[in-house]
Amino acid sequence: MNDDLGLFTDPDARHDERARGKNDAAARRAKRRRKRTILWVVVALVLAGGGVGAYYGYKTLSGIGSYDDFAGAGEADVVVEVKDGDLVTTIATTLKDQGVVASSRAFTEAGADDGRVTAIQPGFYLMKTKMSGEAAVSRMVDPAAKVVPLEVKGGNVLHDITALDGSVTKGILSQLSDASCVELDGTKKCVTLQQLREAADNADPAALGIPEWALGDVVNAPKENRLEGLIVPGLYHVKPGAEATEVLKSVIATSLSRLQGYGIPSGTTKTGFRPYEVLVIASLIEKEGLTEDFGKISRVVYSRLAEGQILQFDSTVNYKLDRPIVTTSDEDRYASGPYNTYQVKGLPPTPIGSPGQQAVAAAIAPEEGPWMYFVKCEKDGTTCFTNTYEEHLVLVDKARADGVF
Repeated sequence: MNDDLGLFTDPDARHDERARGKNDAAARRAKRRRKRTILWVVVALVLAGGGVGAYYGYKTLSGIGSYDDFAGAGEADVVVEVKDGDLVTTIATTLKDQGVVASSRAFTEAGADDGRVTAIQPGFYLMKTKMSGEAAVSRMVDPAAKVVPLEVKGGNVLHDITALDGSVTKGILSQLSDASCVELDGTKKCVTLQQLREAADNADPAALGIPEWALGDVVNAPKENRLEGLIVPGLYHVKPGAEATEVLKSVIATSLSRLQGYGIPSGTTKTGFRPYEVLVIASLIEKEGLTEDFGKISRVVYSRLAEGQILQFDSTVNYKLDRPIVTTSDEDRYASGPYNTYQVKGLPPTPIGSPGQQAVAAAIAPEEGPWMYFVKCEKDGTTCFTNTYEEHLVLVDKARADGVF
């Protein structure tokens, strides 16, 4: 019989059933709590396991713990380059890759408490293979280990110059040869001056890294002068023992980077001259006066070229004669040749030396003024400027009388 209303059910039995229902609900809630607890325990274990794995992974990648290290001061000589912007870790990797240290950490750990390590400058260093980390650090921070860079100064030229007294001023090519020398395992290695001359005169311009804005002029220039002006003033790190073409390409690349910062070729668009011509003008400015007069000298160059007037610069004549003087003789001025601006209109075919930043700036933006002539009028190199040739002659006579030249 159906007893949906519970009329015939024992009240105690119904109480027991309600009690069992409550107990079952409580049991289910307890079971859910146990499941959640187990889940969080599992998650915690997974995270803990992942952390341990990450720690051991980091330990493996970073070399925490032991690391390889050589013993002693090293064996064979080797040249190592530190590039601009290299971090200590980058230097350590370079040393490891070239066999100087057994591991990067051998160097970084040895130098961890040495502040000089973070001050290591770009350049080439003479090291040895199989050095201990401590020995490598000591060597890298020793000034004697660094190869002395070449310093090119404003107005320097490629070739040697012989003074009237017979003394010789080394040109850039001779300086490069000297800077390339290194003694490796008792044997001195250098790029010879002759090798550099051969590469400068005859190597494929593309192999030397000549930029597009200068390529045509370099190709058409007298071969012994074609690289003039393309190595501007500054310090150059010359790789010891490198081949001649590699040496020239390296210094030219550094120089071109500087020229870009000075505004060649990007800043020359409004000058009315091609970038290479601006470089030539800058070299004339560098040779013809003191820094404070560069802007006015530049204006004279611009004005004379605009008027179609010959430049008449002694510096261009003496450049070809390799003479370190400021005057020329009548014979010199009447001689033929593309660098004789007493005879040939316009600019010489190449720069006549290495122009510095101030000279380039003046060549790009000459000072405003009416000047057409200038002459060194004081023994300290001060230049006097005039508007007319008659005024110029007066200053020339006075300078001679005063013993300026």
